[in-house]
Amino acid sequence: MNRVGAWLQNYGVVVAFVLLLLIAAVFKGETFLTAVNIRNIVNQNAAVGIIAVGMTLVIMTSGIDLSVGSALALAAAVGIKLLNSQIDSGANQATAVALALAAILATGTAIGALNGVLITFGRVAPFIATLGGLVAFRSLTKVVAEGGQITAKGDVFDGLGHLGIPIPGTQMPNGQPVEVTWGIVLFAVVALAIGFLVRRTAFGRHVVAVGANERAAVYSGINPRAVRLRVYTLMGLCVGLAAIVQGMRFNSVASQQTGVFYELYAIAAVVIGGTRLSGGKGRVWGTVVGVMILAVITNLLILMNVPSEWQDFVQGVIILIAVLIQRGQSDRT
Repeated sequence: MNRVGAWLQNYGVVVAFVLLLLIAAVFKGETFLTAVNIRNIVNQNAAVGIIAVGMTLVIMTSGIDLSVGSALALAAAVGIKLLNSQIDSGANQATAVALALAAILATGTAIGALNGVLITFGRVAPFIATLGGLVAFRSLTKVVAEGGQITAKGDVFDGLGHLGIPIPGTQMPNGQPVEVTWGIVLFAVVALAIGFLVRRTAFGRHVVAVGANERAAVYSGINPRAVRLRVYTLMGLCVGLAAIVQGMRFNSVASQQTGVFYELYAIAAVVIGGTRLSGGKGRVWGTVVGVMILAVITNLLILMNVPSEWQDFVQGVIILIAVLIQRGQSDRT
């Protein structure tokens, strides 16, 4: 492969993102290139972005997690249910919110650990184990939310969800400055932390080794079961963080809709970002760019008044193209 080909293989996703921004600027510049719209694009995709970052680790081990959307809904529903029960019993709102946040994180992490145990010690294929979770966790969400929507009581949980950092020099239609939401900040922090974990720690090298060649990793003294268990548990923690972002953003959980297709968007972002589906190679920054590519495409389709049914079709086509491109690159290397 020549230098240009190698460079495009590494940074083609960035080129695609820049070209997409230019297209959006040319056709919908007045509405697309505004601080409010760009903030909204990132904010609306912060939760799925956090999940996608965790999914990068899972796919690097040659695994998959199809349960993340249902797990997010279940974790958020459990937290809001606990919050409401605490408020109904007369507890202080700050205490109730703290307990709810802890419950959301604990539920997400426990689900991730459960997936990890099934896959590593139960020897269940990741696809099957997490496909079962996709159905089971959605069913449990309906049980917790009694088949409908569960809304958080009080004003502290909802108020925290709307906190943000004002951007100097920007202005919304109501005269207030545009704010970077804490969900966006959390997405950035998680991406930086997982990126550091992958590139700068022994654990990151073990993840790459297990995904590339498990037998060779064993000969090197690496315990693949321990690595995969930690990876799926970290995936669950990311789901918990995403559930907090999503739950606070909407102040509620709809048992039938919350988190639906998040597994698809997360896997798509990982593949578009250049992480190899067969494992052994991945990059968190590529996943972040992949999330933004899907987000900008969705936003552009909305601005062009394309029906939602066709938005899903376009995203599906993009995923297929990304997989085909990746397969072509793998065949050449």
